[in-house]
Amino acid sequence: MESARFVRVLLRRPDLRTPFPVRFDRRLRGRTVLRLERRAKYLLAILSSDETLVMHLGMSGSFRVERGRERIDDGRHDHVVFHMSSGFRITFTDPRRFGFMDLLTPRELAEHPALSRLGPEPLSAAFDAAALARACRGKKTSLKAALLDQRVVAGLGNIYVSEALHVARLSPLRLASTIATASGAPRPAAVRLAAAIRQVLEQAIARSAKAYRRGDRFRVYERTGERCRHADCRGTIAQCVQSGRTTFYCPACQR
Repeated sequence: MESARFVRVLLRRPDLRTPFPVRFDRRLRGRTVLRLERRAKYLLAILSSDETLVMHLGMSGSFRVERGRERIDDGRHDHVVFHMSSGFRITFTDPRRFGFMDLLTPRELAEHPALSRLGPEPLSAAFDAAALARACRGKKTSLKAALLDQRVVAGLGNIYVSEALHVARLSPLRLASTIATASGAPRPAAVRLAAAIRQVLEQAIARSAKAYRRGDRFRVYERTGERCRHADCRGTIAQCVQSGRTTFYCPACQR
């Protein structure tokens, strides 16, 4: 998609989660994608028009990239089709229609209510134990809830928060403030947790390029009743619900 130009934009419905921007197809047509970026769970295409195409997959969205003629049997959930000058056709599929697309000027992007308040990217140099401790200082929410707050760290979801907490041996139920001192300095728990977050994400990225069995994918997620994977622990994975999300953890070794 980078360096390619939008030749044709086909909208098969007027909206996703929200209506498409006014003249969405016309504003894209003929514009070149200068570069692609990601911010948390948002995909950003920086355009030659000085606007940015902001995309979010929602809960069920995905992109399909193909060459050649458009298929006759394109599914009823294929809502947007981008025909690019590179010869590729990029189709956005979203059965539940929780995704969205928007076109923003530089000022609108800087002031966007969600994007402007995002915390650091977990794999960036800006994220470390000190940054994590500062964000959690004085928080009265659970550690699990704090990590799901995109203002604390951007892009972490329910699965990898549970995984990282298990690697760091920290209970999802403990107060977020306990990983920081009163002044916001990192305690040892913050150091372990920041390292664990980076570890589980890097492993997930590495796995995405390889074939793997689903059963080998996670340490605690959807493993209720199984033995803890820490070699020195004889605990059993349990689950609970926090803020409407299911948490998986080992009560024996996660403190």
